[in-house]
Amino acid sequence: MREEHQRITMTDFPPVQPCRHCQGGKQRLQSATLMTWLGDDLITVPDFPAWICDLCGARTYDSQALAQLSLLLNPEAGTPIQPALEFKKNLPPVKNPPPAQP
Repeated sequence: MREEHQRITMTDFPPVQPCRHCQGGKQRLQSATLMTWLGDDLITVPDFPAWICDLCGARTYDSQALAQLSLLLNPEAGTPIQPALEFKKNLPPVKNPPPAQP
């Protein structure tokens, strides 16, 4: 059974929150372009959810959306994990030392 992921929409969040940067403005959830480095590559993501202050313009990218993006950009995503039993099959058998002679 495949698990469906829910898409984050603008209606999932409160409409306004106080700005943590200037303490005078109000941040509203809007769309902005996120730019970030992935190794030596610059990645741009248009229409990314961000809280943007109406007074100072400070941007705080939405933490849930950042977590989903991190999963998408993870090089290990989709790599099957082999159970520990698989590793034991490839190991040589353990040789027990002979019992001590009296």
